[in-house]
Amino acid sequence: MKNFLKLLALIFPLLVLTSCFDILDKVNVKADGTGEYTIILNASKSKTRLASISKMETINGKKVPKKAEIENKINEAAKIFKGTPGITNVKTSMDFDNYIIKLSCNFKKIENINAGLEQLKAKNILGKMIPTQIYSQNLEKKSLTRNKVNTFKSDYDKMGKADKEIFNNAKYTSVMQFESSVKSQTNSAYVLSPNKKAVKLEADILDLIFQKKQLQNTILFQ
Repeated sequence: MKNFLKLLALIFPLLVLTSCFDILDKVNVKADGTGEYTIILNASKSKTRLASISKMETINGKKVPKKAEIENKINEAAKIFKGTPGITNVKTSMDFDNYIIKLSCNFKKIENINAGLEQLKAKNILGKMIPTQIYSQNLEKKSLTRNKVNTFKSDYDKMGKADKEIFNNAKYTSVMQFESSVKSQTNSAYVLSPNKKAVKLEADILDLIFQKKQLQNTILFQ
């Protein structure tokens, strides 16, 4: 979990200073395998507290990152994504009034996202234990898989009380949209849209840490 924290602490540092934040992980995949990937970290529910914290030097023994440090880290991540083969149109936005940070890009195949995350890990933007082989797709079999990721419970159990509180009210949402209609899926926790062209999973991050909800899902298309 310490390495999981690096994903938040190094790329989106202010989020480790509040337990009230949301992560939206979204992919939009066309029938030919190309698509768009977006990740949004939203701490607007805590913007008043974060505005106060941003004026401090340290909190809970940790240095409070300045706006310029956060911008540099986001721009560094974007630069790495831009240099990943198959990834184009990388965009970032940083709303420091509402504490909303967004990174998006287009991909030729969804595995390009895995490669981009691998590059972030190689550059020490992500911790070594952060999963990077998140997606896989087989166009011939008309399938897309959200791969299983490791549990971080043992690392979470070793954390101090203040660090654990970071996750108390944190939420995670995964949205996968498709050009083709979904025929079936292996994880019923993902809600299928009425038009059968999207699935959505909402979870407390603690439920993911304790494996009360699973991210893995294999989707077959018509």
